[in-house]
Amino acid sequence: MDRRIPNIMGTQHPDNANVPFFKDDNDKFVSAFNEINEAYQNYSTLDADEYMWDWEGKHADSSVIDRLYSEHYDYFSKHPLGNDKFLTFRLPNIWEETGYSLMQAMTTILLAEDFAQDLGFKDRPLFEAILPMARTAEQLVNMEEKFSSLAHFKSKEFENGHKNNDRLRMIPLFESFEAQFNAPDILKKYVEIYKDEFGEDLTYLRVFLAGSDSALSNGFLNSIIGNKLALTKLGEFENETGIDVYPIAGTGSAIFRGGLSPLMVDRYLEEFPGLKTATIQSAFRYDFDLETVVKPAVAKLRDGLQHNAFRIINDDDQKTLLSVADKAAKQYHETLDPLINDLQSVFDSFPKRRDRHQHVGIIGYSRDVDGYKMPRAITFTGSLYSVGVPPEVLGTGRVLSQLTDDEIRALKQYYQNMKHDFAHVLKYYSADALDSLIEKNASWKGVKEDIQAIEDAFDIKAGPTNEEEKEHAKLANDLVRIDDQEVREILIEKMGRLRHFLG
Repeated sequence: MDRRIPNIMGTQHPDNANVPFFKDDNDKFVSAFNEINEAYQNYSTLDADEYMWDWEGKHADSSVIDRLYSEHYDYFSKHPLGNDKFLTFRLPNIWEETGYSLMQAMTTILLAEDFAQDLGFKDRPLFEAILPMARTAEQLVNMEEKFSSLAHFKSKEFENGHKNNDRLRMIPLFESFEAQFNAPDILKKYVEIYKDEFGEDLTYLRVFLAGSDSALSNGFLNSIIGNKLALTKLGEFENETGIDVYPIAGTGSAIFRGGLSPLMVDRYLEEFPGLKTATIQSAFRYDFDLETVVKPAVAKLRDGLQHNAFRIINDDDQKTLLSVADKAAKQYHETLDPLINDLQSVFDSFPKRRDRHQHVGIIGYSRDVDGYKMPRAITFTGSLYSVGVPPEVLGTGRVLSQLTDDEIRALKQYYQNMKHDFAHVLKYYSADALDSLIEKNASWKGVKEDIQAIEDAFDIKAGPTNEEEKEHAKLANDLVRIDDQEVREILIEKMGRLRHFLG
């Protein structure tokens, strides 16, 4: 390896309930202009190795390298980007949305290299980029070809004494269950096409596995099984090809979105064997005190990831877990579909934390589940918690009651913290709020069945266990009984602070 693989990746996911530690005012909103300072603070204060700069569906500041190096030259002269610290662009997927910002992002990468050279930096600051919703090897190579062509065009037509590097290493982000499970097939083809196109062998791969959107699409149990099977497949691919694989997981603080908070680092490392880079999203960074985040949490997480080995699931158990995942997805959809309309007003009241493109369908894209237009995963997660129904339970209880003995055995073997996780999330269950929802729509009775089945399966009791959790349950019951959008937003924020994550 001729570079260091970062373990801790800060991201711009807007799941924080509290004010970021670097802001002097009481405003929880982080504007596009503020994000430059936020990235610096994540490097310097939290000791993050890497920061994701998101060009997909949001306003990204193209002056990011100029401002980071100009405003914090002394810091980056000691910790240069591209060597000690890393900034990684998340590009728009032009096969899923209109990629207005793609050329701007690629041009920014080229100009950043020029600027760094002019300042005397030896390292190219930007050399990797994430492709969200990656589905084929051809898409990855196509993106690299576009960058190479643009680099050659710039060098020829805009001669400034610098010859740009014409390679941009792509990091595929596999979001759906199917894409994650089939990742090795895509990667094998990608390695072959890359060699034919560029005449070079790929000696390592960074591969990004989504946690949030897969849970939104097919439910929590399906998603976490999908992540585990994907890590197994990547481990098998590494063993078979000899190409080093460094998986990244996009996970938030809520169990539904992966369950990485400063208080659950050990649990996280146990559940994602083989993972090498973890995303610490806004809630992880801003909803706990700095002493908890920096010393115990980030340091422990980095050390754990550096020693985190793949745990290969045998073929028979892979088939068993696939069966469980299929059943879980089916039950999740049957449970969720008749409830979506009841949640729209809560989605609409959800607090905003970042600048995002509003023209969905023109600049961005929307999530779609069973024909319903869905919010982003953070909004979905926080909204369910805010009505007293942790989204992890949707369909899960009834699935658990239907599994065979062998399916239960495999699930418990490879999902070691399953009982712990459900005991944790059920502290935010509000029986009164759910009864209120049932009064308006009898379909919510299915969720009550899920709660009862989970209690029976793990011998746990759903509901609050301390004063903060009791306050959360009371606020959830208040929220489902009112119609005022501004009051709902206030209640959602209060509950987010009690949970230590917004969504």
